[in-house]
Amino acid sequence: MKIGNGVAPWKIWTSAGVGILLLADALLCFVLWQTSREAPEEMAMRRDHLAVTARDLEADIARGEKIRGEMGQVGQNSQSFYQSTFLDQRTVYSTVDSDITLLASKAGVKATTRQFKPTVVPNRNVTELDITTTVNGDYPSLLQFVNGIERSKNFYFLKQLQLNEAGPQGIRLQLDLHTYYRG
Repeated sequence: MKIGNGVAPWKIWTSAGVGILLLADALLCFVLWQTSREAPEEMAMRRDHLAVTARDLEADIARGEKIRGEMGQVGQNSQSFYQSTFLDQRTVYSTVDSDITLLASKAGVKATTRQFKPTVVPNRNVTELDITTTVNGDYPSLLQFVNGIERSKNFYFLKQLQLNEAGPQGIRLQLDLHTYYRG
């Protein structure tokens, strides 16, 4: 008698399927057994590392949310800085002229010349104003004048200083400054 003659084909396929499932179970048991052999200290280190990573990520998210919440305040602060620091285009020349004249008077130097050259800064709604001024005086007075420029309530950048002898009047100082104004 032959073995395969009396057995229905579906029984053979079912037996093969069950055998494959048993083989897969055995393979999974082996994999689980291998992973469970890890040292508890190693698993604890991995857990601690993951906890630190999670804490860092949560801190980053909190920092991002805080920044997002402060964005409106940054806009208000920049607008306030723009309004309070940059001079108005209608009064910039008279303000700068009177400021430099007052600083020269306080320092005891004589302002002889002053020139202005505006340059529009594209896409910024500001104009750069180059200022060249010449003052005469003794060395301590010139230092006091430069210090006054640096401490002025107006926003000046000192680009260049040039000292020359002014004969009996002392020293001639040429300053190249620039500032910005709105508009």
